[in-house]
Amino acid sequence: MTDRDDKPAAKLWGGRFSEPTDAFVEAFTASIGFDQRLYDEDITGSIAHARMLARVGVITEDEAKKIVRGLEDIRGDIERGDLAWSVELEDVHMNIEARLIDRIGDVGKKLHTGRSRNDQVATDIRLFMRRAVDAIIEEANRLRRGLVDLAEAEAETVMPGFTHLQVAQPVSFGHHLLAWHDMLERDVERLIDTRKRINIMPLGSAALAGTSYPLDRDWVANELGFDGISENSLDAVSDRDFQIEFLSAASILMMHLSRMSEELVLWTSAQFNFIELPDRFCTGSSIMPQKKNPDVPELVRGKTGRVYGSLFSLLTLMKSQPLAYNKDNQEDKEPVFDAVDTLMGSLRAFADMIPAIEPNRERMREAARQGFSTATDLADYLVRRGVAFRDAHEIVGKAVRHATEQGCDLADLPLVELQAISGHIEKDVFDVLTVDGSMAARDLPGGTAPKRVRARAVAARAALDASKIV
Repeated sequence: MTDRDDKPAAKLWGGRFSEPTDAFVEAFTASIGFDQRLYDEDITGSIAHARMLARVGVITEDEAKKIVRGLEDIRGDIERGDLAWSVELEDVHMNIEARLIDRIGDVGKKLHTGRSRNDQVATDIRLFMRRAVDAIIEEANRLRRGLVDLAEAEAETVMPGFTHLQVAQPVSFGHHLLAWHDMLERDVERLIDTRKRINIMPLGSAALAGTSYPLDRDWVANELGFDGISENSLDAVSDRDFQIEFLSAASILMMHLSRMSEELVLWTSAQFNFIELPDRFCTGSSIMPQKKNPDVPELVRGKTGRVYGSLFSLLTLMKSQPLAYNKDNQEDKEPVFDAVDTLMGSLRAFADMIPAIEPNRERMREAARQGFSTATDLADYLVRRGVAFRDAHEIVGKAVRHATEQGCDLADLPLVELQAISGHIEKDVFDVLTVDGSMAARDLPGGTAPKRVRARAVAARAALDASKIV
């Protein structure tokens, strides 16, 4: 055999080829630069596959033990940094298999019996994503707990609630924080639901049509902690909708973090001055010594676009693919890896930062008294005294115009001037024109009354405790 004849055979799939792969094409098509991240999932799946092959009699028990020991040794090599990844071997699967054959000899060649890299990588990415989703849920719940604790402590703190970024009505600062919590609660529910579709095992689908070997797929699924096995081999190796679904949930979660970021940035500005972020979460200016920039929320707001980009990348990747597997799907990993890292980093930063927020209570109270935030309370007061709401609305509008002309708040108008606007107004009107009275009056489920805020915080904490996740 000539050297030329021998070179293609160096590839584990090279028997059919008569010339070596072009060096550029080899580098261009290789995925080892990023899919080496799946080494642990690849080895875990291979160990379960080897043990199953022995159970069904395709290989012997001794062969399976050699393969398992070899794979565990390779795992140790990788974790110590003792395995040199090879571009020539293309991907994480071939690198590990080649190392196994080098270590235990021809027995290692039996590991790939009954499977393809197509179902192997589909299994690896599901194992990776299952673990990533669990970690993201845990970190999101840590942030939720921080929000709940702060909300309960600040249930009595008054701040202005906004619509159109204009002062609308007084609300509890704790109530506002719990709005963020409830967004995250739905995000976690979406991830839990997505995990159900991630946790289906494709291994045993082989390249696209299944295999003639008597594989015990259910045993492997149980061994790897999957909820079940895929029912169609073509679909199992080729679709990536579970990744797209994850990226959709991740994008919504990042959108919520971005909304929180926007408010944190506003609240730390001199114009609002509602809160103070600890110095460790901020940076200064290279030219303006007075600056304290809220870099963490600004950066999370910016990173949201990265996760959106990952979602659109995978949607575009999959939109025109015929069944079954195509090389396009090699491009599914980097967007998912980046989204997982971005989301985890953003959640960690927020989970560390939120409990350390220091509210400027007096400034928030002062702001809540601006912009006639208790105007609706005056309208409700009139309705309770028999005035039709539309008439009450007009009366309060006139009162607001009068207060504007006087340069004061509604609560600062003398009773006689209020009574000149409407004969239905009595001296008890001032009970509802205070920001505390306004907030306390909204004493219904879901309302901003402090007692409701505290009750919601207690219920949310109990739900987190019951979830058995931090």
